[in-house]
Amino acid sequence: MPLAHVEAPISGSVLLAGILIKLGAYGMIRFVLTLMPNASEFYSPIIYVFSFLGILYASLTTLRQTDLKRIVAYSSVAHMGVVTLGVFTPTSFGQEGAILIQLAHGLVSSGLFICVAILYDRFSTRVIRYYSGIAITMPLFSL
Repeated sequence: MPLAHVEAPISGSVLLAGILIKLGAYGMIRFVLTLMPNASEFYSPIIYVFSFLGILYASLTTLRQTDLKRIVAYSSVAHMGVVTLGVFTPTSFGQEGAILIQLAHGLVSSGLFICVAILYDRFSTRVIRYYSGIAITMPLFSL
């Protein structure tokens, strides 16, 4: 998924982050929990472990990236791991929190991809080390 974000144009990245990634979580909420509630409860500890490992791996991979678009993409993968944890909690608070995280992530990550596109138009690179001093060159953007 992060490679799809990196290779896609800005409109593709915004659609991927804002809508398409959320379809998997919607499918889990709508179909898996309603059609197979006993299986969801039985396999939830395994899902917790895989979600936690996915969050950890995506977060550590995010720290190693130098391309700003990849940083946003890998952090999106980590956030969807948090959504998966929330979906499979047996309480309504977890499921409502997962839906709220999806809404917030759709807005924030789409906005971040637009910000990356603005920076790329200005600096002609997405390598993060070349963005030093951005508060001086683009003060309103950094605000």
